Amino acid sequence: MPLREKALWRMLYETAARASEILALDIDDLDLAGRRAKIISKGGDTEWVHWASGTAHLLPRLIRGREHGPVFISHRRPGPSRRPPARDVCPHTGKARLGYDRARVLLGEYTGWELHQLRHSAATHLGERNVPLQTIMAKTRHRNPRTAMRYIRPSPEAVAQVTDELLDLGRHHR
Repeated sequence: MPLREKALWRMLYETAARASEILALDIDDLDLAGRRAKIISKGGDTEWVHWASGTAHLLPRLIRGREHGPVFISHRRPGPSRRPPARDVCPHTGKARLGYDRARVLLGEYTGWELHQLRHSAATHLGERNVPLQTIMAKTRHRNPRTAMRYIRPSPEAVAQVTDELLDLGRHHR
């Protein structure tokens, strides 16, 4: 799988951000040392998303030699009839920002998944690890608990573990 796709899928999962937010990132938005990026959220607010070691390993390789412009770029330069806005063109390569539709197609071709599934999976995996709802909401930047709760589907194993913990608590209170 190409580096661009690896970095994008990993970043989407590790940040639990919306694909449109990550695809809109410019190199100037990245804080590589802090493992975070400044994004413009769905509501128009400026917020931070954080990533882990997988993304931290891939991003510097992806942007090597580029100091400005879009983080995720297409493999080709746009034709004369499809001139994107200047902010969506890499000043170093002349290549355009990778679009949502193309990213969606690529993920489908490589994995059979939808872009939103990476965000959903991240929230679900956090829920399975008993991460509190408030923390999951902070990570995914959901404002409504009902919205965030739909992603949290504890596995049968997680429910069994909680049941064992409840039994242990009961024994201590006797």
